[in-house]
Formats: sequence, structure tokens, C-alpha cells
Amino acid sequence: MSNGIPRRAVWATASGAAALVLLTATGAHAEGRGDIRVVGAVVNGGHPVGIGTVKEITFPVVLTIRDDSGVKGVGRVSTMNVSNAYGFIEWSGTTCAKKSAITSVCTATMKATPAWMPASDDIDTNRVAGLWQVNATVKANDGDYWISDNIARYSVKRATTLTADAAPEPVRKGGQLTVTGTLSRANWESLRYQGYAGQPVQLQFRKAGTTRYTTVKTVTTGSTGRLSTTVTASAAGDWRWYYPGTSTTMLAVSAGDTVTLK
Repeated sequence: MSNGIPRRAVWATASGAAALVLLTATGAHAEGRGDIRVVGAVVNGGHPVGIGTVKEITFPVVLTIRDDSGVKGVGRVSTMNVSNAYGFIEWSGTTCAKKSAITSVCTATMKATPAWMPASDDIDTNRVAGLWQVNATVKANDGDYWISDNIARYSVKRATTLTADAAPEPVRKGGQLTVTGTLSRANWESLRYQGYAGQPVQLQFRKAGTTRYTTVKTVTTGSTGRLSTTVTASAAGDWRWYYPGTSTTMLAVSAGDTVTLK
């Protein structure tokens, strides 16, 4: 890993507040000297970070920093899973914008590269999905510095895919329509997507000429992530599957499959 952070990195974990809420210096196990502080932290705009099997992912960590002499910059940003202290996300640089004589907003860019994720730890890398924390070292113009762990929390999740197919097309009004699909999620060990079994997925319908989907029923995925159910075709419109996700797995919505009546 770049910036001197080893791939198999283990830091002390810390308990703290809810996701994306700045923790106190005491709760964040902070140390340093002087009055410089991180007074605000937001990860990825408040959204979970979803990581797949091929595409490199980047996302911002925005830090609001304050010191009476002005902010010099950020010396280190790291991040890891709260429960097991493993992490495969790199810090790839920071830019700072001065907002006042004593306050700057610094944006750190974080990067996850799926290709080397399986080698980043000695456990099943899929266990690293879940709640993560941010740690940072900040510096002031007068030499003050502050090392803060657990200044913000956010979710890192396994990416998902979801398909939908309705048949027959067109269908007779009042006839039976079979809607199928497959829910898959990223396996960070094999770097492949695999069917996700035993998950509740909502079948939704949007009547032609309208804009809103409504849930018709909930179906549980089979052993290979497969979905299949039969419904009565009472109107033309679009059918899709909606999966709300979990604490470790991203939400997924299939494309709508348009069915007409004959």
C-alpha cells in the first residue's frame, strides 16, 4: 500500500457514535499538542461505499479542521473495519481549501483496488465488509498537531447485481405472468459475483403511464440467488426487483421489464 501504510494493517479499534458523526477527542483516542482539531468529518457524502470485483473505487473524506494559527494540512488518513481492524482502502492524497484564518476544509481521496484486496489480510476478505472508521493526523501552521482515531464511521459494502425478466410478452389480460431474476453479490476473495441465497427481494410493478413502483410481493432467493414467482397480469407496465441490502451488502434495483397486454 502507498503512503507507508502496510496492506496487512492492524490498528486499535475504538467504540464511538453513529455513522458520519464526529467523535469527541476522548472517544476518538486522540493525542497531540496544541488546539488544532478536526471539527467535522463526512465520508462519501454520507453514502455507503460499494466495492465490486474489478473497478477501482475512489471516494472522498471531507475534514473540517480548525486551529488559531491556521491549518497547515493533513499528515495521514487511514481507515479500517471497526470490528476486526483490517482495511484494504488506501489514502491517495489530500487537497485543502482555506475557509477562514483559522479553518480549512481538506478533502482526502481514498481508493480501493479489488485486484489486490484478497492479499490485504489473512482472513476471508468478505468479513471486512461492514462498519468502518476514519483516522487522521492534522497539522497547524504553528507546529500543533493532532492524531485522532475514529473521527467518523461509515459503511463499506459488497456490490450487488440484480436482473429481471417477465414472460410471456405480451401477455393476455388476466393471464399468468412469470417474473424471474438473479441476485448476485461481489465475493472479495474470488473476485467474482456469486448468487446470494436466502435474501428477501421485493417484486415491484409500475403501471403504464405512471411514475411510481409499488411492491406486489416479497420473494426469497434460492440457493443460487435465483428468483421466480407468478403473478396475474391485470395491466400493462414495468416489472422489477428491489433488494434493500444489508449492513454488508449494497442495495440493488433491477432494470424494469416492460410487459404489454394482448
